[in-house]
Amino acid sequence: MAIWLSIFLLYDVYCTGESSSKNQMNIHSGKYKCTECGKCCQSSHELARHRRSHSGEKRFECTVCEKRFTSKSRLNVHRKRHTGEKLYSCSQCQQSFSSPSGLHGHMHIHRGKYKCTECGKCCQNAQKLARHRRSHSGEKPFQCTVCSKRFTLAGSFIKHSRIHSGEKPYKCHLCDKSFSQSGHLNSHMRVHTGDQPYKCSLCNKCFSQSSHLQRHERCVHSNRRPYHCPYCGKLFKINTELKRHVRIHTRAKPYSCRHCSDCFRWFGQLKAHLLKSHNEGTWFTCDICQQQFTACGDLKLHSARRHEDVKPYACSKCPKRFCTATELRHHHLVHSDVKRFSCGLCDKCYKFPYSVVTHFKKCAAELGFYNV
Repeated sequence: MAIWLSIFLLYDVYCTGESSSKNQMNIHSGKYKCTECGKCCQSSHELARHRRSHSGEKRFECTVCEKRFTSKSRLNVHRKRHTGEKLYSCSQCQQSFSSPSGLHGHMHIHRGKYKCTECGKCCQNAQKLARHRRSHSGEKPFQCTVCSKRFTLAGSFIKHSRIHSGEKPYKCHLCDKSFSQSGHLNSHMRVHTGDQPYKCSLCNKCFSQSSHLQRHERCVHSNRRPYHCPYCGKLFKINTELKRHVRIHTRAKPYSCRHCSDCFRWFGQLKAHLLKSHNEGTWFTCDICQQQFTACGDLKLHSARRHEDVKPYACSKCPKRFCTATELRHHHLVHSDVKRFSCGLCDKCYKFPYSVVTHFKKCAAELGFYNV
């Protein structure tokens, strides 16, 4: 048996070597040569696949997000983004990847092949190193022709441009919703599958997105408020909340309607405007009273308050119960002696946010600041 196995292995090596040599000869002979760019391929199959790079033909379509690819192998790699399958692990840091090419590119980080001379950071390839260097130089080569905003990355510019064009190329095949980014579609698909792979280690609450888990841990289980408003001194746990709050003082309205000249301070206001004025988007309708809402969260809150009378959030210091965690957090201020809301113009501090807002207006008027 061992003799036959040895003979089979030798024959296989011989055939493989002969086949490899034949493929190399095809490249040198120019038998399978591209008429567009002159590239020589090993076989007719490889030449047909290469020609798609010139024609733009993408025959292979993902059934989840409808994204198309020039080859079946690239489609198979893409599918693993939806399944979360990562079979290729790094032996040095245990990070996993969905394709061998992803792992191969990652290994350049450990080898230090593409290393930044400014900060020593190692990148996967020369393109990512060039993008990283822009963080030191401040270069933003991509400019929006509508609002003149500039970007360091082409991908960020393309995503931003869809705000003005309204383009949503990623469509859910189970419902009518469309998205401007593939990542948003992947997250949306968990609404249909019910998958919640991210679990909080403190309260066992599960989430469909890792960003939602991180936000939950910062907002619910942490008391740190490292972000403070330079205008009124209000403290925040996350930077995005601070950015939204600052618009109250600056009166900035970054969300503009593509159908008319109206501008809005919050994205929710723009979404409601598109539904009410231009009939664009999806209404969320209550099954019991048929009341309509522009946001899914508003519908859930309506059902809990009006029809279910569910108040799952109980105060540990008094008998009061609340529908949402936000209402409970605001109520906790009644029992706390901490005055975390401070005036940005003087040293006074307050327990409640509305108290500091009222004081801030009076304080500004007394100091002669009438435009804040």
